[in-house]
Amino acid sequence: MAKKKLRVGILFGGRSGEHEVSLRSARSILKAIDRKKYDVVELGISPEGRWLQGGAAQALLGDGEAGGTDVSSAVELSIVGAAAEPGSGTGLDVVFPVLHGTFGEDGTVQGLFELADIAYVGSGVLGSAAAMDKDAMKRMFLAAGLPLTPHVTLLRSEWKADPKKATRAIEKTLRYPVFVKPANLGSSVGISKVKVRGELAAAMDLAASFDRKIVIEQGVGGPGVKPRELEVAVLGNDSPEASVVGEIIPAKEFYDYEAKYELSGPDESVCKLPAELSKAEEKKIRAMAVAAFRACDCAGLARVDFLMAPAIPGKKGKGRPAEIVLNEVNTMPGFTSISMYPKLWAASGLPYKKLIDRLIELGVERHKEKMETSFSR
Repeated sequence: MAKKKLRVGILFGGRSGEHEVSLRSARSILKAIDRKKYDVVELGISPEGRWLQGGAAQALLGDGEAGGTDVSSAVELSIVGAAAEPGSGTGLDVVFPVLHGTFGEDGTVQGLFELADIAYVGSGVLGSAAAMDKDAMKRMFLAAGLPLTPHVTLLRSEWKADPKKATRAIEKTLRYPVFVKPANLGSSVGISKVKVRGELAAAMDLAASFDRKIVIEQGVGGPGVKPRELEVAVLGNDSPEASVVGEIIPAKEFYDYEAKYELSGPDESVCKLPAELSKAEEKKIRAMAVAAFRACDCAGLARVDFLMAPAIPGKKGKGRPAEIVLNEVNTMPGFTSISMYPKLWAASGLPYKKLIDRLIELGVERHKEKMETSFSR
């Protein structure tokens, strides 16, 4: 008797500023996923927040090549109606939420899946929320003893009430250049590099337009230093593994949204796989990636980003060794076939299609493990 296919919902779109990135990721997954193993259901969320299925979800993708099953009559788009016993064929066995940023990567949709008792790919409510909030994430890193660049967190209300006082608080702790970021956002949206005080107000106003919390970080390495941007892909649940280390050489001064997604040809950013590191440096960075994954209680997948300032030689021991600090964890990184997360695993021996299989397995595995928990006396 043939093994019954898992019914997998690929959820994409969403209300965040990364809606288009989500569509790109979903197109790649839908093109590569093994349809001999899975019944694939497209589930879309419009920029306005409307939940779509079947043909309407495919239309949201805009390329007409998704090729999934139109299950408008089989799956209610109350997500609660999609819950089913694994293998029952009456709903979704597992959801792959290919949602980046706000309302998708921040624990909100994960909470919905938990309430509906649906297996899903990726981190749970806590891991997703903590990794999205750069302030909370840094607190978890510090508690785990992981190295960070100095930073200050301010509320939008504090900045608006007294910009001069806020500026003094920043300058008391940090040296220029600094990076000003909205605490809760992805893909480097709303981030500015500030080299002098005169640039700070505009950067703070920009970040404040995207979130109520603003994180200000001291530039790694100090003035005139352009740190290396290193990335590691982590895969697993309770026993996570780290990929090889990759390096991004940004087309711009740092790896912002334009450098990630909009520049092409001779102007595009360059990816080096693997990064040129000593064995000791690679071992240290991979271990730090797994530690960061665990510190935020992540599951399934995450891309962990680092900054590395080069060593400075000096006489009589007065030089400075290379400085490696954690930047951030992304619990649902870009997932096109040329995105860094899949490329890092391909370079580690796990191709794109097999990576999709493994992530689905991990989502189902985590849901089964959850079923061992008692929720009442």
